Amino acid sequence: MNNIIDFQHRMAAHCETGTLTALFNYSGLKITEPLVFGIANGIFFGYLETDNFPFPTFIVRSRPGQIRKNITSRLGIKLKENTYKDVAKGEAALDKLILNNIPTAAQVDFFYMDYMPDWQRVHINVHFILVTGIKDDYYVVSDSYYPKISELKKESMRKARWAGGHMPPKGFLFYPEKVPTEIDFRKPIIKGIKNACRNMIGLPVPFIGVKGIYKFANKVKEWPLLARDTEHLSHEIMKINILLEDQGTGGAGFRFMYASFLQQASEILGNNNLADMSKRMMLNGDEWRKISYFAAKIGKNRDLGPDKLAELSELIRKRGDEEKSFFTDLKKMV
Repeated sequence: MNNIIDFQHRMAAHCETGTLTALFNYSGLKITEPLVFGIANGIFFGYLETDNFPFPTFIVRSRPGQIRKNITSRLGIKLKENTYKDVAKGEAALDKLILNNIPTAAQVDFFYMDYMPDWQRVHINVHFILVTGIKDDYYVVSDSYYPKISELKKESMRKARWAGGHMPPKGFLFYPEKVPTEIDFRKPIIKGIKNACRNMIGLPVPFIGVKGIYKFANKVKEWPLLARDTEHLSHEIMKINILLEDQGTGGAGFRFMYASFLQQASEILGNNNLADMSKRMMLNGDEWRKISYFAAKIGKNRDLGPDKLAELSELIRKRGDEEKSFFTDLKKMV
């Protein structure tokens, strides 16, 4: 029961946008990953202090699955989606799709992607991959974080698709049922920009958008009171770098990807002002990257005194100032 689909593998900045882009391209729609991200208003910020997290954290993109819902709604794309409580039924469903030459996206726990280096594998239940074949006891996988088509043991796939914990995959699969190949992107782009502006400066929630950036700036100075010891504090400070740079953001908490979206949007809409905003967002991304490096440096060196945390806080606060101004100006343009 072997079958390998002729599928062009490409790496991407982020697993959800990369998987969607690859599926749409395979179905005949020419679209880039930045356009998927921007039309779906994926850019975001939230500072979170909840029981779901053992320590305060922040997010730099919309919640997993929201990009998929937004992009399909705005482009008139129809996906078939299913979860499976029964493991055998879930495996049989995937096998049938692959044997019918349908590349299929699966939600998995990243830890079980055993083609990845051991040091990269951590338990994250919202990783998305594309299954493009069956070969003996393996699935053929296109993972946007890996440079080439890989093979994953069926046992590993089973563990990954039915992992427990926060936001469990529950065997979730999706694939396109209807993808228009000719789309006028202008209205979806404008809607995506408007919604991004609303999320960043228009919501009356004290921990979302620019308000969330300011809260992060204020709260990071209090992190020593929440940490068990210096080692714990060091770990949490260095995670700032990981969240901004390493978890599929394309760098600087998706700010570089959003800059690419605005550049492409300017060409589609014939709006040079958006090209200027793209350059501005790129500079903003450079400053977020400086925060990443600063956090990694002081965390690694255990240089976590009040003066260093105050300096980190001020760097973050300046990003709040810039993004408040940026999204205010962007809103006026659309």
